[in-house]
Amino acid sequence: MNQPAQRVLVVDDEPYLADLVATALRYEGYTAEVAGTCAETAAKVTEFRPDLIVLDVMLPDGSGLDACHRLRREGCAAPVVFLTARDATEDKIAGLTVGGDDYVTKPFSLEELIARIRAVLRRTSSAEPAEARLSFADLVIDEEAYEVRRKGESLDLTPTEFKLLRYLVINAGRVLTKRQILDHVWNYDHGGNDGVVQTYVSYLRRKVDAIDPPLIHTIPRVGYVLRLPKDH
Repeated sequence: MNQPAQRVLVVDDEPYLADLVATALRYEGYTAEVAGTCAETAAKVTEFRPDLIVLDVMLPDGSGLDACHRLRREGCAAPVVFLTARDATEDKIAGLTVGGDDYVTKPFSLEELIARIRAVLRRTSSAEPAEARLSFADLVIDEEAYEVRRKGESLDLTPTEFKLLRYLVINAGRVLTKRQILDHVWNYDHGGNDGVVQTYVSYLRRKVDAIDPPLIHTIPRVGYVLRLPKDH
């Protein structure tokens, strides 16, 4: 039996561009709908329940960054690919910080955008059977409920942070190189730049290691390992 098509919501205040991207996605086998404002996005997320959102940063009634932050706060876990005319590093980091999973700078090619969408869906979808619960020390990942707890306290992770933490937990005690993490979590060459791994490990540390003892450790010039400190 065929799997249902994955649903993508395209949000852009330029109707021609939104329709163009949605049409290209439908041609590739996705189900696609469009929205043009933050308010319309919120309504469409409830009604359409997208598997991924393509979200323009500049919208008529507010910022796509703020819209993403609200969606995350309201429990929407669908990955977000930002469209932005801004290419400054701080703008890109801001998008990732509020819960975005990737970004594409305008002008862009449809081929690149669809490749990014496919890669994000691949890395945030559970493509392989897994145990419903994974744990290490006082950290527990409940994959069915899509929840992470440490010492019983719930941690609010983005889909990419969740995937990264899962990879660290199933390899607990093993030193992972940045390239290994990049290949497994991102599934494609992120511009050949493994700096995104360092950025996301930093985000993850702020949440996971806000509770003692720290579990995520840097191995200089090699990579990262999830383990208890040596004095525990």
